[in-house]
Amino acid sequence: MTQNSYCATISPISDGTPRPLWSVMIPNYNSANYLRQTLESVLEQDLGSDMMQIEVIDDCSTKDDPKMVVEKLGGGRVSFYQQPHNVGKSKNYETCLKRARGHLIHILHGDDCILHGFYNKMQKAFEKNSEIGAAFSCSVIMDEKGCWQSISPLLQTESGVLNNWLKQIVTGNRLTTPSIVVKREVYEKLGGFDERLLFTEDWEMWVRIAVHYPVYYETEPLAVYRYKPLEDLAPERVRQIMQDLRLASVIMKSYLPNHLPSNVVNKLLNQASAGYALWPIKAINKELAQGNISTGLELFKEVVKCNQSLNSLKTTAKVIFLVLKHQLISRANLQTLA
Repeated sequence: MTQNSYCATISPISDGTPRPLWSVMIPNYNSANYLRQTLESVLEQDLGSDMMQIEVIDDCSTKDDPKMVVEKLGGGRVSFYQQPHNVGKSKNYETCLKRARGHLIHILHGDDCILHGFYNKMQKAFEKNSEIGAAFSCSVIMDEKGCWQSISPLLQTESGVLNNWLKQIVTGNRLTTPSIVVKREVYEKLGGFDERLLFTEDWEMWVRIAVHYPVYYETEPLAVYRYKPLEDLAPERVRQIMQDLRLASVIMKSYLPNHLPSNVVNKLLNQASAGYALWPIKAINKELAQGNISTGLELFKEVVKCNQSLNSLKTTAKVIFLVLKHQLISRANLQTLA
């Protein structure tokens, strides 16, 4: 495969370099208050330095001191590398991949964690299914305070290699980054995360892997992902995410027809766009409720750009109703005050 020029080249490890089975690479940025829980969850399952590399890769945090957390909790067991300046998420991922020496790479964000048995079950999945390029588990979803909110939907009833996984993952990201483990040789073949994407680089990577490799799924929830709802994000960030989702679809469309019929690719990507076009509705409603009509409509424009199907027309009607509703409420309040 010819690697995309926007995806970093991940060179093989030099011959003679000692290689553990695992590389647990922990990208971090201004998350020191969560990093302790992340490290504790890994160290509780530590297989020893001969079997497991554990390293925090900090993207030049400005609000806290992750190095102090690593030194205090890691006790010399956890390595620490800090970027000389902020490089962004994709570049920080690239550093993780290039510094990883293990045969299996687990990228675990500095605000997520894993549950007991994660590394044991993932290792067995690779040992029993040598053909797979990656393996992931069901996930627990928690909020910013660490309270468990939900469990990701089951993709199949029994653990094993997924059927028709490529078609499933193209219609939307169905896994969380802390739940997946990828062979280093896969990144060596396919390259790193696409640098053009700011928020959806993970989804595009999982699609790229699914094009070339079978993927294993563990039904037991073994990873915990910290989720922040779109409506809690700044409107500009929501707009950027929607733009990024559209760009990810364009990138996928550039190579998927080499592996699936074009009409199938179009159908799957249309399903994806119809799904994520609905994501910002709560954010739009929040802006309208606060009287930010123009901001709400700007976000709605992103919805229309994503999908113009019948479902999108229904969404249009819903947003127009919300605008009228909030305008009437505002007028009623003004009349009351008068």
